[in-house]
Amino acid sequence: MDTVAGMRLFIRVVETGSFSKAAADCGITQPTATKHVAALEAKLGARLFHRSTRGVTPTEVGAAYYDKCKAIAHELDEADSLAALMQSSVQGVLRISTSVAFGRRVLTPLVLRFMEQHPGLQVDLGFDDRYVNLIEQGIDLAIRMGRLADSQLGARYLGVNPWVLVAAPEYLHRRGMPTHPSELAAHDALIYSSVQGDERWHFAGHDGRALQVPVKGPLRSNNLSALLAAARAGMGLAILPWYVAHDSVRDGVVRPLLTDWSLPPQEIHAVYTSPRLVPTKVRGFVDWLQGQFPDRWWAGATK
Repeated sequence: MDTVAGMRLFIRVVETGSFSKAAADCGITQPTATKHVAALEAKLGARLFHRSTRGVTPTEVGAAYYDKCKAIAHELDEADSLAALMQSSVQGVLRISTSVAFGRRVLTPLVLRFMEQHPGLQVDLGFDDRYVNLIEQGIDLAIRMGRLADSQLGARYLGVNPWVLVAAPEYLHRRGMPTHPSELAAHDALIYSSVQGDERWHFAGHDGRALQVPVKGPLRSNNLSALLAAARAGMGLAILPWYVAHDSVRDGVVRPLLTDWSLPPQEIHAVYTSPRLVPTKVRGFVDWLQGQFPDRWWAGATK
């Protein structure tokens, strides 16, 4: 019998004045209960009960031990109740990690809306374009783009992050409008080093035929906002997520190019530390996020 179960058995013996009643309450036999109490007395080196034909009563040591055990049992019951409460509602501190651009433009407004619905929730929202180890850094949830590597982590598919090739009208007037991906090798490319690090851009035609194009240009960056700024300034062509480029396309500052060709979309996933026993605060947020990425969700992203 483990320590907690033994402690609760001892409490019931004191409160019922009977080994048989206490054993029945704890779902064990009377000999087992008697044996456990005897072992407890031997461990403590003190008699805990006076035994008589009328029942058992605690000794002075037993009464003091009972008071301590009762207090501990009460604290354990409160801890169990608190855990059950926290698992029944979205509350506590939710630690989230995401990339810088997606976090600022997309996830932050979503988090704020979710917090309005759950006033008992506190959020620690971290932005980092590098890979974050959830377990080592104490992160509850990460939003990640692209195909997930096999792991022991839990994950939920949220939607698709589409990309678009853009350039400023001033650049196109100066360098010409590309009509086929093969022409991009002669243009200035603004390269997102976190994805197009091999300086090759990937396209697919309507027939599904894949095409890789080697590119070069004046700027490489791991920051999408920097690439957008360079594209708006007419420095070259950039492949950007639609949620980054949308406002600039809408305002005519940049134009989408080669729209008859498709760029590889990225899957969006919520990733958490384990697929089992997922905390309510994590499960609740992920369930809610699954409804936030319909078609053209990126059109509502903020600047």
